[in-house]
Amino acid sequence: MTGDSRLFQSFWLAGFESACHINRSGLRLDLISATQHDRQIEEDYVRLREVGFRGVREGMRWHLIDRGRRMDFSTVAPMAAAAERQGMQVLWNLCHYGWPEDVDLFSTAFVERFARYCGAAARFLSDRSDEIPYFVPINEISFFAWAAGEVGYIYPHSRGIGWSIKEQLVRAAIAGIEAIWEVDPRARILHVDPLIHVIPPRGRPDLARAAADQRASQFDAWDMLAGGLAPGLGGHPRYLDIVGVNYYHANQWEYPDQRLRWEDQPRDPRWLPLRSLLAEVYHRYDRPMFISETSHFGAGRGRWIREVASEVHRARKAGVPVEGLCLYPIIDRPDWDDPNHWHNSGLWDLQHHPGDRLERVVCQEYAEDLREAQALLAGAP
Repeated sequence: MTGDSRLFQSFWLAGFESACHINRSGLRLDLISATQHDRQIEEDYVRLREVGFRGVREGMRWHLIDRGRRMDFSTVAPMAAAAERQGMQVLWNLCHYGWPEDVDLFSTAFVERFARYCGAAARFLSDRSDEIPYFVPINEISFFAWAAGEVGYIYPHSRGIGWSIKEQLVRAAIAGIEAIWEVDPRARILHVDPLIHVIPPRGRPDLARAAADQRASQFDAWDMLAGGLAPGLGGHPRYLDIVGVNYYHANQWEYPDQRLRWEDQPRDPRWLPLRSLLAEVYHRYDRPMFISETSHFGAGRGRWIREVASEVHRARKAGVPVEGLCLYPIIDRPDWDDPNHWHNSGLWDLQHHPGDRLERVVCQEYAEDLREAQALLAGAP
């Protein structure tokens, strides 16, 4: 039950967490290594095939590849080879919040180094495969800028400079796209960011404008890339190739930060159905789109994926061409700030075994609900 997609090898995609930024404690993360996905890549892909997945989101770790004067793709080669053997289509993240430590984010060198790295990545893949490559140049530009430049959550842990970071990331993404297309003009480019809904608190009409502005900010990076916002950055509609939306249970809230509770029954009437949010993005950009990240944790995992699948089914029937749905993460992951806390958010939980091996243990209830969701969307219009 791979489902129907005009963009990808299968409608159902699996995302492996690849964040590699510097957290609030000053530690460089490497979630690919922390989950042992790099050590168990072949087995992970075999498991995915068994449950109907033929496409994956993976990350290249820029800080491990870019050595300044040379590029070292030894960390990517085993992933690309395993994907080839198992028939997996890979959507490659090129920058997942992390970059080489000898590069200043705000320097022209950042843009230049990123473009050189993107071109080298495209060349590395084109030398090994004739398949059309898919790239996410910079993961979640809008979230990245907020987390790094407004609330000090990830490096450089700044406040009040989110807009400047957003502009710089867009400059780098555009330069990176051009470098990729110089190597392979067929390459498809994906831009992913959170899909959100923000409302003012009840009885606070004075906060309506602030809530609306916060909600509208989700479109900034896409608008910049397409050239409709801050045109001096060099944006153009050709750069906005494929739009990916990331959607979780905490993506709707009262301004400034009071979450609308998805889990409540009855639900807050101000909650917007996912199908409405998807339609808004599609009609705004008229670009191919997919759900690039979604999942829940613990006992709510199954209920969440059933609801998301139902909403996607309704959206597609209404003419919104959602071309894929990515479960992210597909295997569990540790918390960014507490490596001893695991989120229980994957189709497979991870259990420590002797010899320091993280065993993949399927969450049976989630798997059953996933099969129901796959059946609903199999061959759906």
